[in-house]
Amino acid sequence: MIELISESRCTSCNRCVEVCPTGVFDAVDGAIPVIARPDQCQTCFMCELYCPVDAMYVDPCADGHVTVSEETLIEQGLMGSYARSLGWKKARAGGTENDLTHHLFEIGVT
Repeated sequence: MIELISESRCTSCNRCVEVCPTGVFDAVDGAIPVIARPDQCQTCFMCELYCPVDAMYVDPCADGHVTVSEETLIEQGLMGSYARSLGWKKARAGGTENDLTHHLFEIGVT
C-alpha cells in the first residue's frame, strides 16, 4: 500500500496522479500530490514505477498500513526499489533508452 511521498524528493510532476488506476492521489497547486484515498491503493506500484525521482514508497503489504520512516527507507535503499528491481531507471523500463515517447509526459500529452 502507498505509504510515503517524499517532500524532499518530489518535484510535483504529478505523474503519480496520472498513472494511478484507482485515483489514490490528488494534485495540489504549488505543492506535492496528496495521498487522498490510501485505502483505494491496490499496491500495483505504478506510482513508484513512474516516479522519475524515487520519491514514492509503496509497501508490499496490501492489507493495511505500516509505519515508515523516510530516513530509514532512504538508508535501506527502499525508495524506488521496486522500479530498480525491474530494471527501471528514471521512470523508464530497462531497454527503452532509445524510446523517446516518455517526452509525451513532458509536453502534456496523455
